[in-house]
Amino acid sequence: MRNRETLIRLHRFQVDEKRRKLAELELMAQEFRARERELEAQVLAEQKKAGISDVAHFAYPMFAKSVIRRRQNILASIEDIEKQLDAAKEELAAAFRELKKYELLEDSRKRKHRKEVMRVEQSELDEIALGIHRRG
Repeated sequence: MRNRETLIRLHRFQVDEKRRKLAELELMAQEFRARERELEAQVLAEQKKAGISDVAHFAYPMFAKSVIRRRQNILASIEDIEKQLDAAKEELAAAFRELKKYELLEDSRKRKHRKEVMRVEQSELDEIALGIHRRG
């Protein structure tokens, strides 16, 4: 019995850890998306200031080019984080299914134990009632 409780506690811990990991990845993705929007705004502002929006133009601002590269790197990072998010969601779902399996098994065992206890108690009460009935 103690082993089952320990096993359930372990699986709950694993589910909680996977939830924390998922939350961290979601927060990181949000931060990267916000940073990507900031960089996009910087590029647009620089293009407007220079009056040139063609990246291939010889006078295109170097700052805008560097921001575009940073933005592309962030977009690649966002894509990577989204893959990690998908994997983390699958891991969380699997860990949750595993936890539920053990919890259901433990609930079933407890129900069986309660039924057995109730059966024994009922048997004892029946014996007492039968003894009273025989005396009376």
